[in-house]
Amino acid sequence: MTAHLTAYERHAPDPRLVAESLAGSEPAVFWLDDVGAAAAYDPLTASTRADLTVVGGGYLGLWAAVRAKRRDPGRRVVLLEAQTVGWAASGRNGGFCEASLTHGEENGRSRWPEEYDVLHRLGADNLGAFEADVRELGVACEWERTGALSVAVEDHQVDWLRTSRHFLDGEQVRAAIDSPLFLAGALAPDTTALVHPARLALGLARAAADLGVEVHEHSAVTGLRREGGVVEVATDRAVVVSDHVVLATGVFPSLLRRNRLMTVPVYDYVLVTEPLTATQRASIGWAGRQGLGDLANQFHYARLTADDRVLWGGYDAVYPTGGRLHVRHEDRPESHARLASHFLATFPQLEGIRFTHRWAGAIDTSTQFAAFYGTTHGGRVAHASGFTGLGVGATRFAADVLLDLLAGEPTERTGLRMVRERPLPFPPEPLASAGINLTRWSLDRADHHEGRRNAFLRALDRAGLGFDS
Repeated sequence: MTAHLTAYERHAPDPRLVAESLAGSEPAVFWLDDVGAAAAYDPLTASTRADLTVVGGGYLGLWAAVRAKRRDPGRRVVLLEAQTVGWAASGRNGGFCEASLTHGEENGRSRWPEEYDVLHRLGADNLGAFEADVRELGVACEWERTGALSVAVEDHQVDWLRTSRHFLDGEQVRAAIDSPLFLAGALAPDTTALVHPARLALGLARAAADLGVEVHEHSAVTGLRREGGVVEVATDRAVVVSDHVVLATGVFPSLLRRNRLMTVPVYDYVLVTEPLTATQRASIGWAGRQGLGDLANQFHYARLTADDRVLWGGYDAVYPTGGRLHVRHEDRPESHARLASHFLATFPQLEGIRFTHRWAGAIDTSTQFAAFYGTTHGGRVAHASGFTGLGVGATRFAADVLLDLLAGEPTERTGLRMVRERPLPFPPEPLASAGINLTRWSLDRADHHEGRRNAFLRALDRAGLGFDS
């Protein structure tokens, strides 16, 4: 089988242009820089009592706290964050708020075919309720219900889009967003909103505090212990005695031993340009401001910010050696240079533009590409993780699932097989590194062979692992 160069490789710019575009870029998260100084919340310094303790100040934990208080305003809720609100994945992502709870239709239909229609409806309802909550709570997160545009950049990808009722041929897709690489497209007009990730996290924290949630930053939880009818949540300084606990620690090692192999961290890399001039903006169109993504296994995603910068991310998905998180993985020159090269291949009319920020964040990846759920400690502790990059919208739904589970009353959400069953775990090291890196190599090979999956990927498909992004 003969390997083919991808469109990004065939149209690669001069390496000097790539280097110039990255010169002066800061290894910092644009979203967090953009909000500047944020409200600070005092650490927990004295032991206390709570009806519900939430561990984690990212989207899932914040939504759990907010939803709990909106269900029962009299409930005493304490939220504990190890660092600062939204500093990890919730402040670093691309800001795509998707309706899908299943990491797309294909993944959902293949794993939960008998309940996919219900999952699709619940996802659409969740996105609508998310928008309503943002407005009612006054969360100023630059919400835009833009929809999303998927584009084909290789000939074999065009047929993948033809069945879409919103199919766009080459001329039509380039009228929406002008790139010489775009051969066709499909518009999903209602299933995606764009947000400012850091403003969303900080806005939810403010809303939670306004509702009476006791938010504490720099309060890392070191352990859980059931003591009779309560759970003791310990930090270095104090203990919260709680009737119920929500664990929302995302990609970080779980406090539950049974979940240590259920997710792996995968680093995703991102660039943001300087604001486009009026001439630059006119050269690419993009009047609809849609979220943008291509169809490769190693895919790119892109969007406009409120001040007309272009965020460009994806492609490299890097599993750190041994699965260990470390800040050194966030500044990876080869990944950022590859992203910049692909950006300039996509938009050659923007030659000379500079990137102001480059960063990375770790994604909590599960083998089913969607969140999994469960309870421990006699039903008093509920957990969810494994959102695999599509957690902006799905965390709100997950928060309601966890609160339902803690309430112990069956609901449509808790009856879902997706909620009741656990996915396959990852193998321990060193098998995890070997398997994940072989998968990455195989996905790259498929992208260079017109999407054809090798025997290893087909075996994963048959095993229900189905790596496709």
